[in-house]
Amino acid sequence: MKVAYVFALAGAASYKLAQMILPQLEAGTHVVEVVGMFFFDDNNFVLRQGDSVGERLAVVAKEKGILLMMCDMCALERGLAEGEPKWCDANGTGRNQPGEIRAVNTVEGVTVGCFPDLYNALAGNPPDQVITL
Repeated sequence: MKVAYVFALAGAASYKLAQMILPQLEAGTHVVEVVGMFFFDDNNFVLRQGDSVGERLAVVAKEKGILLMMCDMCALERGLAEGEPKWCDANGTGRNQPGEIRAVNTVEGVTVGCFPDLYNALAGNPPDQVITL
């Protein structure tokens, strides 16, 4: 079975990912194939360059081909991205052409996007289940 995780609740990445999921992925005991992880709000902070959880996660993600994506608005707000929101302007109005944005000061392999980007990124290897933590 293939899963994607969405880290949306406060502390989900610093606790559930860091102390449960990541150690299992590192040990090869997680059972399911993880195809992607999407980070909201302060959960993005584990993806900062130099963060011990993020650095470990980057290694596992590279080895296993796991997508690591930050919410564009959340990353911009926290200084982990530069540019503009992908699919809406500063007033919250949707756009037809994506804005330009890039991750900064994050661990290797992190991308920035919104739901359309997540769907496109996982389209070639879709999860059987999406789990929100």
